[in-house]
Amino acid sequence: MAKDCIGEPMIHIRDLSVGFTGRSGRTLPVLRNINLDVRPGESVGLVGESGSGKSTLALAAMGYLKRGLRVIGGNARFSGQDMFALSRQELEQVRGGRLALIPQNSGQSLTPTLKIGAQLAEALRLHSALAEAEHPDRVIRLLEQVRLPDPATIIHRYPHELSGGQQQRVAIAMALAGEPEALLLDEPTTGLDVTTQAHILELLRDLARETGMAMVYVSHDLGAIARVCDRVAVMYAGEIVLEGSARQVLMDPLHPYARGLLASIPKLSDARLPMALDGRPPAPGGAGDGCAFVDRCGLASDICRTMRPALDIVKGDSHVRCHHHDKTSSLPSHAAVDVSPRSVNEDVTLLHLTDLSISYAKSNLLDQILKRPGNAVRTVDGINIRLAKGETLGLVGESGSGKSTILKAVAGLLPPAGGAITLAGDGVLPALVDNRRPDQLRRVQLIFQNPDESLNPRQTIAEILAQPLKLYFGLSGEALQLRTEELLDKVRLGAHYMDRLPSQLSGGEKQRVAVARAFAAEPELVLCDEVTSALDVSVQAAVLGLLDELRRMQDTAYIFVSHDLAVVRALSDRVAVLYQGRLCEIGPAASVYAAPAHPYTEVLLGAVLEPDPDWRPTLTAEDMVELSPPAKGCPFQRRCPRKLGAICDTDMPPWRERENGHVSRCHISVDDG
Repeated sequence: MAKDCIGEPMIHIRDLSVGFTGRSGRTLPVLRNINLDVRPGESVGLVGESGSGKSTLALAAMGYLKRGLRVIGGNARFSGQDMFALSRQELEQVRGGRLALIPQNSGQSLTPTLKIGAQLAEALRLHSALAEAEHPDRVIRLLEQVRLPDPATIIHRYPHELSGGQQQRVAIAMALAGEPEALLLDEPTTGLDVTTQAHILELLRDLARETGMAMVYVSHDLGAIARVCDRVAVMYAGEIVLEGSARQVLMDPLHPYARGLLASIPKLSDARLPMALDGRPPAPGGAGDGCAFVDRCGLASDICRTMRPALDIVKGDSHVRCHHHDKTSSLPSHAAVDVSPRSVNEDVTLLHLTDLSISYAKSNLLDQILKRPGNAVRTVDGINIRLAKGETLGLVGESGSGKSTILKAVAGLLPPAGGAITLAGDGVLPALVDNRRPDQLRRVQLIFQNPDESLNPRQTIAEILAQPLKLYFGLSGEALQLRTEELLDKVRLGAHYMDRLPSQLSGGEKQRVAVARAFAAEPELVLCDEVTSALDVSVQAAVLGLLDELRRMQDTAYIFVSHDLAVVRALSDRVAVLYQGRLCEIGPAASVYAAPAHPYTEVLLGAVLEPDPDWRPTLTAEDMVELSPPAKGCPFQRRCPRKLGAICDTDMPPWRERENGHVSRCHISVDDG
């Protein structure tokens, strides 16, 4: 616990149980007998798989429950007030100001028709005591705090003009606008790149300790939890199974489930795929009389099936709910799948991007009449990439570097400003999806970063998965039913999800449905845009294993966009590094990670977090992401820690080749590197 976490708890939850009424009329618990305290200046992390109750608990702390849920027993207090006893007007006086929330999906917290500056000004008007004349300066300072480039330009943009990571930073700025006493964070850094995440976590950590702000931090990212949290509570099947200091929980976990989660994390230094936990959590109400984890536990015995373990103090201030906590150290601390070497037919090119350029800027009227390109700097420029059949290419770079933009262009959702996209057997693809044939659409599938953008909220999961199965394969009746169940099983859901709506699923569960729908088309190329960012580490490991399995079985190729460089390392054959829409390094994953040739790649790898409270990322305090590249010279010149001099300002660097196809675009020679 931080040294200044003293006094009465800011958030005080006692014996809280939350549930819903099932079809049988029986009350099914989602949270069971939760006890949690968070003191001023303290940060408490909530971790666990999707559906474990983390987000439900965080929202309950502010007196909010999703539709259909109700309090079965207990209470949740903030500054002594029972949040479920307050009137709507009283809640409005607390929420957003004294008690703020940063949601998992930043797009849901931003108004699409209002510019960013106006939304931040509205947050200040509602939740701060600042005079209106002070709002403009405060808005700029907030955007600077969350490391958004060129705030004077950002304030005039609409949410859809920002990348997912930039939207998330705006949501964080809005939550900080009222200088809250307590902050609830539901996967706040999910869409952030490694450097921005590291800086944001430093900001949140410092704010908590300097201002006495209490924080409840919900996350699948145990590296982020290690960096910002004093204590950690591990949740499983709606109850806390382990609670203690971050160091105790993450370095010497006393519960088999916590140890399994840590073992599922991909390692930056290990190219092998992580191994997922076997099985899945019980459905609400299905835990039985014994331990909820019994069917997945390597230490289970008869007592585990008949008696629910109590949450007891066992070491220091650690609480654990396990009959065999003294044997947990015998379980593996890291599990990886030893897979056969991947065979990529480099002679068969599936996709070829030739001088691909993309611009969001609109041409003026004269440019349109003369059919000439405008003068605006292109978002993506000069991309040349060949993707072999069955190959996985990892595409990495900070938020706004053009990764998702490239995927959208390949999928036909965004017309290129120049260059060509060629698919084997089809030649140059039509620029827009509306002009592509059904067989071309089937061959290339896109999985979005935010599943809410692609899942129809009015359709059941069965109806969502049925669309590609009917369209591309004409399935119906029993064949359709069986194939749908098979897809759900592959992404570790189950047939009982078929009748649910997306709104009844957690963020991770919705992403798994989106993955299943893409695979339903049996594509040759899957464009993965942060597909594991919303998944807990165990399900992430399962999805990575599924992606690898499908590639081996069907020679499926992937362009895999992710901010998690360890995930990219586990899955990718080659890695391409983007900065400001320009390629700066590309090569075999093993070579790029072991010996990065470009200073920007070094910066990215240095910011990677580990699930270790003593780990310190390599950060430069004054480093700031830019909104656009310079007009000439190296795109990375303003931020480069190894800048050579004037040549970097004036001349575009040459491509320099190492070995095994590893190339980088930098004035620093291979010998100097």
